[in-house]
Amino acid sequence: MGVAPVPELCPRFHHASELIGRRWTGAIIYVLLKSRCRFAALRAAIPDITDRMLSERLQELEQEGVVERIVLPETPVRVEYELTKKGRALAAAMDAIAEWAEKWVNVPRARRSSRARSG
Repeated sequence: MGVAPVPELCPRFHHASELIGRRWTGAIIYVLLKSRCRFAALRAAIPDITDRMLSERLQELEQEGVVERIVLPETPVRVEYELTKKGRALAAAMDAIAEWAEKWVNVPRARRSSRARSG
């Protein structure tokens, strides 16, 4: 009896899971699946995220072609973010994570009650 071969990790899967698995990224995608948003609306929808982290994650997602930054030529200039076709293709994966979370993840009471008031 020989040694079982070591399973290989698909490079595409690894890149995708690293991108989507970064802190705050799933939350950003989840919110943008609901609607196109301005920066302040995203920040308000995601508890505890800093401006800097939100900006960094949005830039990463834009570079990957998951999020589009839309500049509206108004006075003052308005910027909104929305998912691209590539980003919207994550809907089924996000739904699966949400379903898994409902079944398996316990939310601390303080967070649950603050969400109940705001949602």
